[in-house]
Amino acid sequence: MEEMENKEKQREEIFSKAVRAGKRTYFFDVKCTKSDDYYLTITESKKRFSDDDGKFHYEKHKLFLYKEDFEKFSNGLNEVIEFIKTGNRPAITTSEIPKSEISEFSDVSFDDLKEVSGSKKEEEEEKEKEEK
Repeated sequence: MEEMENKEKQREEIFSKAVRAGKRTYFFDVKCTKSDDYYLTITESKKRFSDDDGKFHYEKHKLFLYKEDFEKFSNGLNEVIEFIKTGNRPAITTSEIPKSEISEFSDVSFDDLKEVSGSKKEEEEEKEKEEK
């Protein structure tokens, strides 16, 4: 039984890298699923002092990243890091926008909106005001 637990633990943890950054430590852990697929766990760990019991404890936040998402995640991360460094927003291409957010009716002018939202009477009143 104990041997099986050790084997399972060995199979799960493949590679780890710790990065200390000020009061935080980031852990990058490569793990393996039961079907032998690798994934990445990113853990942020912060040392906190508890006023309740007067002791230190570690606050942890985890992010699980699967290999099919690596490229998109990496691209997005690089873009936001570049923005933070330079202040320049990257150009958004339509391939980056989900199809559900692209509308075939997105090319609307102000005049089109005026005709749809206002009645004929309102339009005539508006023209009279402009002429005065």
